[in-house]
Amino acid sequence: MTAGLLRPKAETVRVKGSCVVFSILKIDSEIGAILTFQLTQKHLESALKEIATRDSDIALAIDQVGYPTERRQGEPSFENLLRIIVGQQLSVKAAATIFGRVQTALEGRFEPEHVLRMRDEELRALGLSRPKIRYLRGLCDAIVDGTLEPATLVDLSDEAVVEKITSLLGFGRWSAEMILLFSLGRPDVWPADDLAIQAGLHRLKKLPERPKRRQTDQIAEPWRPYRGAVAIFVWHYYATTPMG
Repeated sequence: MTAGLLRPKAETVRVKGSCVVFSILKIDSEIGAILTFQLTQKHLESALKEIATRDSDIALAIDQVGYPTERRQGEPSFENLLRIIVGQQLSVKAAATIFGRVQTALEGRFEPEHVLRMRDEELRALGLSRPKIRYLRGLCDAIVDGTLEPATLVDLSDEAVVEKITSLLGFGRWSAEMILLFSLGRPDVWPADDLAIQAGLHRLKKLPERPKRRQTDQIAEPWRPYRGAVAIFVWHYYATTPMG
């Protein structure tokens, strides 16, 4: 599939025996799916029910902890990308604390120009490391100069989103996958490098050790095209079940 904006297609329509040709905006089902957040509560439950018929471990885990709730963060935005920077290599609790400080300092105005006016010392005082300050300034510059327009990510394919996000300093594939899952709701995204996903599979599949990326990908292969729903479930399972 090619990435980019939707374009009108010419379609021929017959009216009372005559042939009238006109141009309409006709959205292919595949492209239309890109534009819609698909990881809704209804989708999560129906997808996981389907996966449970294929995987007895998933079925048992659903019986144990139930279905996860929908996790939607809104359309791609500077705020969501900033949140990803803050959350890199931190626990959920620590990330929430630092993000709260940033939000207070910005007075709830998530504007890149506002951040660019802040001194490094101010950002350090909020709990951001020097590398994260560098990443944040790079993000701000990319949005201000038009290199990145977060709202247009909705028009791109999964891999095109990954390519766009990973072109930013400090943003790897994991960061792009978080946008794909929680802002765009893409149904078959699988964050194999996520440590909680790996730890959750270790527990759910009763593996001898935490799987690395390659094994994590192999385990998830039979779950296509619903790997996004399973990822959200594995996070839910990992957060809900005791260790041991």
